[in-house]
Amino acid sequence: MLRMSEVIANEAGDRHAVAVLSGPSFALEVAQQRPTAVLVASHDDAALERVQAEFRGPSFRLYGSSDVVGVELCGALKNVIAIAAGVVEGSGLGHNALAALITRGLAEIARLTFAAGGRRETPSGLSGLGDLVLTCTGSLSRNRHVGMELARGRQLKEIVASMKMVAEGVRTTGAALALATRHQVELPIATQMAAVLDGRTDVRTGLEALMLRRQRSETETT
Repeated sequence: MLRMSEVIANEAGDRHAVAVLSGPSFALEVAQQRPTAVLVASHDDAALERVQAEFRGPSFRLYGSSDVVGVELCGALKNVIAIAAGVVEGSGLGHNALAALITRGLAEIARLTFAAGGRRETPSGLSGLGDLVLTCTGSLSRNRHVGMELARGRQLKEIVASMKMVAEGVRTTGAALALATRHQVELPIATQMAAVLDGRTDVRTGLEALMLRRQRSETETT
């Protein structure tokens, strides 16, 4: 239940400043020098400025933030929603469903991020909305691929075994729910996604459970 910056700080102590980098950035497109904008966060202003200076380039722009918690959680939690987005697309549920999923998925990310100590505005930026849109819609998204294959009836073990890279959202889903329990936050999409990943429910039943939940105000926090 530790964020990676916490793991690094525990190992390195106070000898080194820690900065985290996140945002809408498929590695392949970065390597191809296609225009990319990301977010770097650190509690150390000098470290933040150094990373911005060293990493910048004609096709790579870095914005700064001191919200390390928010940037890390947004970067992790968006993978859970991306698997669900793949399920929506793989099931042929349409653009309306995908737009609704991304929007309500962002609400879940924002709710948990703020409860865990992040800032309210971070989920609406590059590490939140930006990365979420990319991962939910981009053809290079590993997590979206997992969801699409689940919708086509393949077993999770088979899907993961056939992939050359890791789909982080598979394990992050359980961690997200554990973190939500700690902070008493409700995550309906992540809850149904966990049930699908664990084989406790199927895609169609999970969708019905989400659609038939109690009607509520959009701004409710649960």
